[in-house]
Amino acid sequence: MSPNRSSVETVVQSYFDALYEGDADKLGDVFHPSADLRWVEKGELKILTVPDWLARVRKRPSAKAEGKPREDFIITIDRSDDKTAFIKVKCQLPPRFFTDYLVAMKLADGWQIVSKSYRYDLKE
Repeated sequence: MSPNRSSVETVVQSYFDALYEGDADKLGDVFHPSADLRWVEKGELKILTVPDWLARVRKRPSAKAEGKPREDFIITIDRSDDKTAFIKVKCQLPPRFFTDYLVAMKLADGWQIVSKSYRYDLKE
């Protein structure tokens, strides 16, 4: 495995860990501050800045603290060059089961997620 692919996977694994642990500081490390999150709700595009999202993460109990199951994995990593990657992942924060589409870029300090679009299913 190439070192570049491995470093992208490392960022994604940090993302998974931080989501499950509800660790906003760790999430802040893997996301570029200018990134945003996008999803469709009731037919409308919703956009949330990373700082606003991290504030929400800080206020909610983590899946880990609540003893919820963890399942997260990378579906695909598509690299267009050595500095840009599109990553499709599955993860869960029950009762929400997500498909995330992440764009990561290799910046001066290493790989960071610069964009996240997602969808989820609600399951009991």
